[in-house]
Amino acid sequence: MTYRFLGVTGCPTGIAHTFMAAEALEKTAEEKGVSIKVETHGQRGTENQFTAQEIKDAEVIIIAADKNVDIDRFQGKKVINVSVSKGIKNPEELIDRAISGDVAVYKGSGEAASSNNEKSDQGSANIWHQLYVHLMNGVSHMLPLVVAGGVMIAVSFMFGIYSADPESSQYNVIAEQMNTIGGLAMGLMVPVLSAYIAQSIGNRPGLIIGFIVGMIADTNGTGFLGGIVGGFLAGGLVLLLMKALKNLPKSLDGLKAIFLIPVLGIFIGGFAMWYLSVPMEAINQGMMNFLSSFQDSNPLLLGLIVGVMSAFDMGGPVNKAAYVTGTALLAQGNFLFMAGVSAACIVPPLATGFSVLFARRQYSQAEASAGYVNFLLGSTHITEGAIPFAAKRPFTIIPIIMVGSSIAAMLTYMFKVEVPAPHGGFIVLPVVTHAFLWVLAILIGAVISGFLMALEQKRHQRKNNTEQATAPAPKEQPASKEQGRLLETNQIHLQQKLGSKDEVLTFIAEKAKELNITTDAKKVVSGLQKRESEGSTGMENGIAIPHVKSDAIQQAKLMVVQLAEGIDWPAMDGKPTDFVISILVPDGSSNEHLDILSALSRKLMNQEFIDQLKASQSEAEIKELLLGGVKK
Repeated sequence: MTYRFLGVTGCPTGIAHTFMAAEALEKTAEEKGVSIKVETHGQRGTENQFTAQEIKDAEVIIIAADKNVDIDRFQGKKVINVSVSKGIKNPEELIDRAISGDVAVYKGSGEAASSNNEKSDQGSANIWHQLYVHLMNGVSHMLPLVVAGGVMIAVSFMFGIYSADPESSQYNVIAEQMNTIGGLAMGLMVPVLSAYIAQSIGNRPGLIIGFIVGMIADTNGTGFLGGIVGGFLAGGLVLLLMKALKNLPKSLDGLKAIFLIPVLGIFIGGFAMWYLSVPMEAINQGMMNFLSSFQDSNPLLLGLIVGVMSAFDMGGPVNKAAYVTGTALLAQGNFLFMAGVSAACIVPPLATGFSVLFARRQYSQAEASAGYVNFLLGSTHITEGAIPFAAKRPFTIIPIIMVGSSIAAMLTYMFKVEVPAPHGGFIVLPVVTHAFLWVLAILIGAVISGFLMALEQKRHQRKNNTEQATAPAPKEQPASKEQGRLLETNQIHLQQKLGSKDEVLTFIAEKAKELNITTDAKKVVSGLQKRESEGSTGMENGIAIPHVKSDAIQQAKLMVVQLAEGIDWPAMDGKPTDFVISILVPDGSSNEHLDILSALSRKLMNQEFIDQLKASQSEAEIKELLLGGVKK
C-alpha cells in the first residue's frame, strides 16, 4: 500500500505519549480521508518501521517526538518536526499543513529549504524544540553525577570541615577517600553534559568530541555554561565535518568514522574551546576585582550583587568569581564576605526542594526526587543540584532563584554574620558567628524563591493542561484474544479507601497473591515501586497505569482499583488519581506488557471511554469496557 503521509512518534521515557500521538494522527488522517502510516519509538524500540519505498512515495513526513529519530533517511522529503505533545493535542493542524503541502524540505544535516509561505513560528518553534531536546539529553546524563558526587562530598564533611586534608588535625582517611570519590564524580559533570549534548546532535562522533571539548571547558574553569557551549560546539562541528566529507568514496566510510571526524573534531573543537576559555577567564578576574571593591559598600547593594552572581550560573564562572573572591578574602581575615556568598550559594538547591513541597503535583516523580535530594545538597553548599530545574526554563527560573539568593545574602550582611570556612554549608555552623540568624536568612531566601518557583510551575502546567484539553479523542481498539484472558471480575476492586500510592501498590500485590497471580507479593511491590521511581505512571483524568514485569508473576493479568477518594499520584495534568489499572506480567514474556500498555494508552485518549469507565458501578461493566471499548 502507498501512504500519502508518514508519521513518527516517540517520547524519551515510558510509552503512553508515543502511542497517544500515533493514535491522534491516525484518527485525524482517517477523518480527513488521507492515508498515513505511523512509526512508533517506545521502550521496545522502533515499531511499524518504514520501508525505503514508503519513504520515497510519501508526500510529507510528520515527526512528533521528544527523542532523537533517524531523520537523515528523510533527506529531500517535506518534513514537519514538532514535539510529541503537539502530536497529541494538535494533530488536525499537523495533518492540515501536510495536506496543504506548504512544508519545508529536509536537506540533511539539520538544513531545510523553506517553501515561500512557510510559517515563521514553525521554524523558530522547531529550532527551540530541538535545542531543548539536545540540552535535556546532556542534563539527564549529568544529573546522577551531581547527586551521587554531591552526596559523597556532603557526607565526608560530617567527619569535619578539614577532614579530607592530610595536614589537618581533623584528618580522616575515610573522609578523604569519600571526598575524592565525590570530587571525581562532580568533576565529570561538565564533560558529561557537553558530551551528551553533542551526542544528541551528532550521534556517536559527537559523544567523542563532546567529551574532549567538555574536559577542556572544565579544566579551564568555564563551569557548566562552558559545558553547554562546548556541547553545542562539538555537535555542530560534527554535522559540518560530515557534510564536508560526504563526497568521499564509500570505501572510506570506516576511515571517516574512526579517524577523520574524531581527529579533525578534536583538533578544531579543542582549539576553539581553548581560546573561548580565555575571555571567560578574563571575565572571572574582572568580576573578582569588581566584587572586592564593594566590601565596604551598603549591605543591600553588596547582597544584591553577590546573590545575582551566585545564582546566575550555579557553579559556573560567574558563580565561581564570587566564590573565589570570598576565599581570597578569607585568607586576609575577612569572614563577612564569604558568609553572604555561602548563603547565596545554598539557596538555589533549597529553593527547588521547597518548590517541590509547595507544588508536589506539578512535578514528575524524577523531579520531585531530585528536589528532595537538593535539601541535602544545599545544606552542604552544593549548588549544582539546582541546574536541571533551571535548565528547563532558564529565563524564568534563574531570575526567581536570583531573588532568593540576593535576599539571603542581604540579610546575612545586615546580620553581620561571619563564616570562616570556604565550604561545608550547615556543617560549619559551630564556627559561624550568629549561626541562627545565618540559617534564618538562608531559609527566608529559599522559601521565597521556592514559593515563586511553585507558582511558576503551576502556571506552566496550567498552560500545558489548557492546550492538552483540546486533544482529540482517538478511536478505541478492539480486544485481542490474548487480552480477553487478562481480566476477571475478581481482579476488579471498587471504592477502596486507600490513602497513598504505596498503599495502592501494596494492595495490588497482596490481592494478586490471594488470586495466585504471583508467588511473592513483596517482589511485586518492589517492582512496582521501582517502575514509579523511574517516572510516574500517572496519566490524565485521574487514571494511573502502574506496571511490573517479574519472575514472581505466573501469568499476565490486569488488576483494577477504583478509589473512594483521589490520592496524590504525580500525573500529567496534576490532578488526583482515583482509578488505577495495574499490569502484571511474568518475566520472560517478551513485550507482552508493552502490547497491553500501548492498547490501554490508546483507549485512554478517548474521553468518552474514560467517562464511562469512571461512571461504572459494577465489576462486570468495568471488565467489559477495558476488554471491549466504548459502549454505544
